[in-house]
Amino acid sequence: ARRVMVAARALLFWALVYSYCGVCACIAGLRLLWSIGRRPGETFRWVVRENPPACLNDPSLGTHCYVRIKDSGLRFHYVAAGERGKPLMLLLHGFPEFWYSWRHQLREFKSEYRVVALDLRGYGETDAPPHKENYKLDCLIADIKDILESLGYNKCVLIGHDWGGMIAWLVAICYPEMVTKLIVVNFPHPSVFTEYILRHPSQLIKSGYYFFFQMPWFPEFMFTLNDFKVLKSLFTSQATGIGRKGCRLTAEDIEAYLYVFSQPGALTGPINHYRTIFSCLPLQHHEVIMPTLLLWGERDAFMEVEMAEITRIYVKNHFRLTILSEASHWLQQDQPDIVNKLIWTFLKEETKRKRE
Repeated sequence: ARRVMVAARALLFWALVYSYCGVCACIAGLRLLWSIGRRPGETFRWVVRENPPACLNDPSLGTHCYVRIKDSGLRFHYVAAGERGKPLMLLLHGFPEFWYSWRHQLREFKSEYRVVALDLRGYGETDAPPHKENYKLDCLIADIKDILESLGYNKCVLIGHDWGGMIAWLVAICYPEMVTKLIVVNFPHPSVFTEYILRHPSQLIKSGYYFFFQMPWFPEFMFTLNDFKVLKSLFTSQATGIGRKGCRLTAEDIEAYLYVFSQPGALTGPINHYRTIFSCLPLQHHEVIMPTLLLWGERDAFMEVEMAEITRIYVKNHFRLTILSEASHWLQQDQPDIVNKLIWTFLKEETKRKRE
């Protein structure tokens, strides 16, 4: 009877996944037809940017570096600021972002840390394996462990935003000895996310892109329409973008994102991160044992703020939660001064607590 129940739950779960995937695909198809009907000439316009904007080579952000991992053979790109030998601060970006989303933190924390902003597997100048199986959570967690060792460190302050926050939580759970302090921006503990999304239809709708991304090639195609209009609107629209009181992205910042993601095939790796997610969750282990800071923009269009408070139960150490009422999902870019100050306070506070 128990086996039947488990099988029935699994069947129901996958039926939900694929049904919602179909609904999201239909909505995307209708939007495509609407766009073709209104502006057929503009719909399929796609400009490949050949030269990076100057901001991507700004020396104040640090040095562009590469490291090849022995086990996977993949070459990772990162930007590093601060002196070698200082404590490591490792920054993991979200979707659809890359190392540049941490530009404000690279400048801020290099005085006391070796700050490394990584391009995750499949993103930007980091290698992108072709098969979706290469993007399972186990591979993404192992990447962080291997990169840490390749950089000559055995521990770090780990900071992650959005999907990078998911990876940061999992690294902290699987390799607690490697994370001295954990800071996550706008992503709850993974167990909170998987439990909450199944019980709250509103969050299920907000996470619709997780289901849409299960489809092959079509999500990438939708991103390219109208010269990556979806990408631009994610950061600039009233619904999902940085709000009126935020630090809005400049035209050059937007061009940096367009440069990276307009390259042929540049979206497949990032979207592949999502294509294995339903076979990897829920987790076997849950607890986080290091001091943890969770920062949250209350106006997040993709993640409901209620998940932030529930996360507390999984952290078996000092836990600090700060919710910024006027901030969006893109918190470290939206409110960089406040975010940097909160991170400094947490880091200094933890150092003081250890001394006492």
